Amino acid sequence: MSPDPRNAATSDNAEMRTYEVFLKKDGKEEFRHAGSLQAPDDVMAIPLAREAYSRRGEGDLMWVVERDHILSADPDLMAPNNDKPHRHNDGKRVAARRKQAREEGANR
Repeated sequence: MSPDPRNAATSDNAEMRTYEVFLKKDGKEEFRHAGSLQAPDDVMAIPLAREAYSRRGEGDLMWVVERDHILSADPDLMAPNNDKPHRHNDGKRVAARRKQAREEGANR
């Protein structure tokens, strides 16, 4: 008796892989992480992701990425960006200089 091909993906020797699912609504919204799932291969990951995370139209576009292919930056690489206060300018200093220049111009 030959093995049932429908059970090939769920057999005990099939290695399951973890995938991350990202959904996006049409328009300007960004992709958001919807969750994770396990699937035997890329082909099965997409329909499983659709059934698990987009059954009620939660997204119009979907990314399914194998977790092993996600790159993560080293925290030491990101640390230098924390010490750049000029990137978080609220405009108060510029507004104060403009106000001072207007006042000086009015006094002339």
